[in-house]
Amino acid sequence: MGRAEVAALLELDDVRLGKLDAYLSALGTWNKAINLVAASTLADAWRRHILDSAQLWRHRPAVLERLVDLGSGAGLPGLILAIMGAPEVHLVESDRRKAAFLRDTAARLDLPVHVHDRRIESMTPLAADLVTARALAPLDRLVVMARPFMTPTTRLLFLEGRSAGCELTGADAKSKIGHTARVTLLDSLSSRDGRIVMIDGLNPYEVY
Repeated sequence: MGRAEVAALLELDDVRLGKLDAYLSALGTWNKAINLVAASTLADAWRRHILDSAQLWRHRPAVLERLVDLGSGAGLPGLILAIMGAPEVHLVESDRRKAAFLRDTAARLDLPVHVHDRRIESMTPLAADLVTARALAPLDRLVVMARPFMTPTTRLLFLEGRSAGCELTGADAKSKIGHTARVTLLDSLSSRDGRIVMIDGLNPYEVY
């Protein structure tokens, strides 16, 4: 799936499309020096990276003022969601070389992005309407990582692989998510094996 197909599927306007072009150009340049993504994925970057990340935009909460992206790496999905229109995006990435790429690219594209080059657990709590992550950790750990950035109305959107369904039925994930949360498992547009885990109503103050 190439540029034109992804642009049509996501209904991208010229401004967003131009910024995504610029992002991919920067990704290709920086990837020669630091390992942002597997080099083999760049030939299929519009599907593997742009569509995979940008598909979350259609699942954003009704009110979205602040987004926190955990373990941002190459800015997937957080930087892409900033291009899609998220008004305030916080990218948490402990690798300083990757954080430098994120800062440079966000500045060049004039995006409302704040980059935090520190470990997730050392972050000062920051209330967000949406918390995202892409293939960062098992779901039970992701929920724990997300709690400092949550309120009772925060939505979680995690890009996961085919094992997401099995993880959700595991005792560890059930204990961390709790009984009041609403969990939805969505198919990915970018991969038949991919899944989007959407969690609403998780109580961040629950003792577990």
